[in-house]
Amino acid sequence: MPEDQEYYKFLRKYVGTKPLILPGSTVIILNELGEVLLQKRPEGRWGLPGGLMNLGESFEQVAIREVLEETGLHIQNLRLLHVFSGEEFYAKAPNGDEFYGVTAVFLTNEVEGELHKHSSETIDVQYFNCRKLPDRMVGSHRRFIEQFVCS
Repeated sequence: MPEDQEYYKFLRKYVGTKPLILPGSTVIILNELGEVLLQKRPEGRWGLPGGLMNLGESFEQVAIREVLEETGLHIQNLRLLHVFSGEEFYAKAPNGDEFYGVTAVFLTNEVEGELHKHSSETIDVQYFNCRKLPDRMVGSHRRFIEQFVCS
């Protein structure tokens, strides 16, 4: 497999749109006001920074890599909150690809660097009060925030 190719894309060549189990990580990043950093994705929905695991990565390494790629921030001292999996994390992408997500959710308030708002995966990044989250959000990400930040 070429190093620059994402693992799930490599697998799709062999299984087509059939269901895959896709491990990944998301990070709840809090600022000094307790607000949550969200990323607006190209399809218009807001969500937590994060993504899918590549070969040889740990959940924590995925979290660190994806946050840097999507926001420009370096994160430290991640605290694992929970790993979510099961039937309720089944999804079917608009292109027909089916998958079951296994998502490690981390929390940190230790960040360095400058936010960048534009990349191939990010239209915008902003901090939000957990009680005033955007309407168009990744559903599971709203759940993670409400469970761990707004409770």
